[in-house]
Amino acid sequence: MSASYIMALDLGTTGNRAILFDQAGQIVAQSCKELTQYYPEPGWLEHDPREIWDDIRGAARGVLDKAKVTAKEVAAIGLTVQRETCLLWDKETGRPHHNAIVWQDRRTAALCNELRAAGKADEIYDRTGLVLDAYFSATKLAWLLDHIKRYTDPPLYLEKTLAGTVDSWVLWNMTGGKVHATDHSNASRTMLLNLQNHDWDPHLLELFNIPPHLMPEVKPSLGLFGYTDPSFWGPRFPLCRCWATSKRHCLVTVATVLGH
Repeated sequence: MSASYIMALDLGTTGNRAILFDQAGQIVAQSCKELTQYYPEPGWLEHDPREIWDDIRGAARGVLDKAKVTAKEVAAIGLTVQRETCLLWDKETGRPHHNAIVWQDRRTAALCNELRAAGKADEIYDRTGLVLDAYFSATKLAWLLDHIKRYTDPPLYLEKTLAGTVDSWVLWNMTGGKVHATDHSNASRTMLLNLQNHDWDPHLLELFNIPPHLMPEVKPSLGLFGYTDPSFWGPRFPLCRCWATSKRHCLVTVATVLGH
């Protein structure tokens, strides 16, 4: 049986969707689950990382059922995601240390104001190409680390902790914890990527008190990121990243990587 379909997993802000494309680039079927929005305080917005993982795994299986397609007929899976949303998790247990902080969240606006008053805005812009703002992931990760250190019982063990945006979280789960990575496009939205060397900026990691070993490996956007763990579906599938939010662009990206 030939592998003649490509699946795009769209990890969005309001829902998670799986879309199955045929060789002509036409949508064969899709499955979607709405994502719960948590507002613990005014201006704050969180997602449950476990719900994201459960929903996208269910959507992937559901779209195959809708299309009456077997897993062996899928050539590859591409990921397209909400970007600045970020989280921390335990690399041994896979348990998130806290809900993910969503890109729309404004809880770290005061920290941005402090950094701006300290004259850090121009330096951050020069290194990352981004204006200093709570929209991006850096201050969110700083808040998470500080909050968890203060309030976690038992204490947080940083040597067992991983950090990342939603793409890294789902990729890590799909590969059975074997791949902790992101791509240049998503990394560029964290306010931690140095645009000159295309890697995490040591000075900015220190500025935000983020240990370098927590961060995922940064890889080119157009490429193969690993293979699914057999526990995901059974067969091993190549995982490709899609740097655009367009699902059809995701299809083109995956097909290019696979040489179709």
